[in-house]
Amino acid sequence: MFYNVCSIGLFGMEGSLVHVEVDSSDGLPSFIMVGALAPEVREAQDRVRTALKNSGFRFPPRKVTINLSPADIRKNGTGFDLAIVAGVLGANQILGCEPKLLEDSVFLGELGLDGRVKGVRGILPMVMKARECNKSVCYLPWDNVREGNMIPEVRIVGVRHIKDLADMIRDREGCREKETFTQKLSSWTIPAPISMPDTYDVDYEEVQGQFLMKRATEVAVAGRHNLLYIGPAGTGKTMIAERIPTIMPSCTQQEQLEISKTYSICGLLPREHPLMIRRPFCHPHHSVTAQALTGGGKNPVPGEMSLASKGVLFLDELPEFSRQAIEVMRQPLENHKVILSRVHGRYEFPADFMLVAAMNPCPCGHYPDRNKCNCSEEQVRKYLKKVSKPILDRLDICVEAAPVAFEELRGTIKQEPSSKIRERVEKVREIQKKRFEGSSVQFNSEMGTEMIEEFCSLTEEDEHFFKEIYQRKEFSARAYAKILKVARTVADLDESENIMHKHLCEAIGYRSLEEKYWNRTR
Repeated sequence: MFYNVCSIGLFGMEGSLVHVEVDSSDGLPSFIMVGALAPEVREAQDRVRTALKNSGFRFPPRKVTINLSPADIRKNGTGFDLAIVAGVLGANQILGCEPKLLEDSVFLGELGLDGRVKGVRGILPMVMKARECNKSVCYLPWDNVREGNMIPEVRIVGVRHIKDLADMIRDREGCREKETFTQKLSSWTIPAPISMPDTYDVDYEEVQGQFLMKRATEVAVAGRHNLLYIGPAGTGKTMIAERIPTIMPSCTQQEQLEISKTYSICGLLPREHPLMIRRPFCHPHHSVTAQALTGGGKNPVPGEMSLASKGVLFLDELPEFSRQAIEVMRQPLENHKVILSRVHGRYEFPADFMLVAAMNPCPCGHYPDRNKCNCSEEQVRKYLKKVSKPILDRLDICVEAAPVAFEELRGTIKQEPSSKIRERVEKVREIQKKRFEGSSVQFNSEMGTEMIEEFCSLTEEDEHFFKEIYQRKEFSARAYAKILKVARTVADLDESENIMHKHLCEAIGYRSLEEKYWNRTR
């Protein structure tokens, strides 16, 4: 007998509908699987046969052929097990229902040898794909039910054991009335979790001093500009960076799903609350490889840049990262995506993050204070050259972290809380939303040449001033554009329609450290 059920395969960030076709016929007893299968998928035949035997199912010896269609797309992962076992049960007439009854259903899950159904990664994008394909019922492992419930308009059915699956489908066959079956399904599902509040355990009111760094951080977040802190160790660079998510606007529902989708593929979603409410803050160690940043592997999965999408990627001790790891970020910083080309296909992962980096000015951290710094000029030059000019050009704002005075640390003046800064950032984001309405641009940092000419115009006096600075400091064309974008954000924070002289000066000041450190030692 021929039987056909549906599953979903995961290819990069997207799901793809896979038809599991099972034929049970007379012939030499065998269990054959075809359809461009990865080793873990091919091994499903042993898991399925053993799980069925240990669950009490017995079949006459027959030739069983299974095809995962389309056969020209490589199948990865262990999520096809449940669909295969459903097809085998159906082809051997144990389910007792016609394949048409399951046309609106999708089966996802891995099998244990005892017949239990185990959770798998990537349920969120797979259920999204099921909804796109007009599949109204998803049979999932019980461990993945909460995650599946994040997607509306799809009925999620939790399966603990393949015996339960057979009972559910038999009950469905007996429930000719749709309303009756819906009531039955309710006993096999659990409600979606209650949303968690967007709160944090840290706040900017805990940061004493460093007003310039906090101001630069506010400007960077408001316009979504890339940011670099440079200064001695222990001056609060990491402390300020870790609090950046507290002043970023809350995620929209669409952004929550986009972030959760990436974390689902990597198996990093919390089980009880499988929806990312907060913006991600990724803080990889400096020993991270270039591949770990971009993603990849035999079966390509997202890397740190994708996990930081819609949030912050923080690289502490930037010069300590390998040159390859730093340089691999060039294209993603411009295109906001990572494209991997492999033999089996082309994969595209999101990389829409705000880059924040921190570094010392020299190996000891005290340069250019020669009263404390004992590094030679060659040591300083070698250390700073680890951050190349193309990467510096992609950092919109560079701000110095000065040592904090004792009086500031012991001061009793109450610092501005994150909530106040966040209000100003949200106002600027609203200004940008209206400004770029109808275009794909969302932030000042994403403006192209035409938009810069339209929204970043200067007075004739400021044009001459900027020209003189540009020529004297030998800025690149990219640096020129980034200064104007930052100036536009500074003006938005002042709720000014035009870029004033003070706004331009502040934006230029955020690039002065390049001359102080890098140009001085080249």
